Amino acid sequence: MLRTKNYKICIKGVTFRSYAGCKNGKGGKGGKGGKGGLKAKLAKKIPMEREKFLGIRCLHGKKIIGQISVNSVIGGMRGLPLLFCETSSLDKNKGIYYRGKLLKDVCAKLPRVQEGTNEGTPEGCFYLLVSGLMPTKKDAKEITKEWLKRGSVPRYCLRLIDSMDKRVHPMAQLCAASACLNPQSKFVEAYTKGAKRADYWKYTYEDAMNLIAMLPTVAAAIYNNVFKDGEGSRELNDEEDWSGNFCRMLGLPEKDFVDLMRLYMVLHADHESGNVSAHACHLVGTALSDPFLSFSASMCGLAGPLHGLANQEVLVWLTKLRKAIGDDPSDEELKKFIDDTLKGGQVIPGYGHAVLRDTDPRFVLQNEFAMKHCKDDPGVKLVTRMWKIIPEVLKKLNKVANPYPNVDAHSGVLLQHYCLKELNFYTVLFGVSRALGVLSQLIWSRALGAPIERPKSFSSTEICNFIREADKKSGKKNEKKKC
Repeated sequence: MLRTKNYKICIKGVTFRSYAGCKNGKGGKGGKGGKGGLKAKLAKKIPMEREKFLGIRCLHGKKIIGQISVNSVIGGMRGLPLLFCETSSLDKNKGIYYRGKLLKDVCAKLPRVQEGTNEGTPEGCFYLLVSGLMPTKKDAKEITKEWLKRGSVPRYCLRLIDSMDKRVHPMAQLCAASACLNPQSKFVEAYTKGAKRADYWKYTYEDAMNLIAMLPTVAAAIYNNVFKDGEGSRELNDEEDWSGNFCRMLGLPEKDFVDLMRLYMVLHADHESGNVSAHACHLVGTALSDPFLSFSASMCGLAGPLHGLANQEVLVWLTKLRKAIGDDPSDEELKKFIDDTLKGGQVIPGYGHAVLRDTDPRFVLQNEFAMKHCKDDPGVKLVTRMWKIIPEVLKKLNKVANPYPNVDAHSGVLLQHYCLKELNFYTVLFGVSRALGVLSQLIWSRALGAPIERPKSFSSTEICNFIREADKKSGKKNEKKKC
């Protein structure tokens, strides 16, 4: 039992005691950083968050949040309230919140840093996810400057990328490149020297900043090697931001495409901690693997067709549709094609969501961008029309919990419009953006001393024994269906 001092604090109706009074709960004084910089703000905030976190655990650790059913154990733990995430949360009707702010409001309020841009920067988004504070223009600029300083990729990592056969999937290359940056880890260096546990977040922060800074160059090198015979720049331009440098190195420097990338990176940055990529990063991180290895694990999960390949599947389906009935089919032709897809035992890619029960706000934000910049694109026009038609068809089935489009239903046609047509690279884009969220979560996992994950597992025999015992206690008899 953790001991606490005899004074209490109450925030929003939840009472807890000071973290400092809990046995084994003493933290360090925080990290050093530039005056007013992100790390300095974290150094001030983390002790208070530790107090809250450990105080809640001291007083309320045995309170029950939910129940676990047999379906939960054998059904992928879907929806179980088991994880802790400060950076974002998902509401089934309103969509994703970043630090308590609706995503559409985040996109509206993030500072526009580059002259002439209409979108906020991923740098500002990262600042928000890490600090919980909406950045000023100066704050976002400081992150850009930091990433420019840290963005040089070691030669050995680029040599590894150059050595890979073009047949190696771009995501496999990203996983390998991220892992091979492990010798750069400040966390490993500090841990080896006996760093205090309370200081782990400082070195995790340094690794996260360095890795995010290097990702545009790493991803662009993979893209150019696989699709452009190795041509293209690997040099950062100090006059451009993170997205601008990435787009230029991809060979796609058009202003509107850079704005699309800024929006794309913000929309895909974070999505709670229960999805495969976020949970993989957290899980591996709880073993105190460094952020480079943890992010590599995250990307291995993102590469799976049930997680990160969804927008590719949307484009494949759209290509089949356009080949079969053209770019401007009638509503009836569209409905028939949709019906034929469903009758063939397939789902409509890009529609439905594990949690959401309404149109994904990220789809809406992308559509708003499309209406401003490329509303006459045939793919955009089709996606916009199907937003109305597909839900009508799916509702009639009475089997679909959410018949509305998700983020993947729109992103592919926008990338295609701006000539990023290589489908096998799309998940790498997703991975670069998701680094902002999973690494923000990792910083806070170390700051709050998240323990190693070790859930209990059951064999089918043990589950059947449990079912029989439960039936005996309830007085139920089930002779027909024996476990």
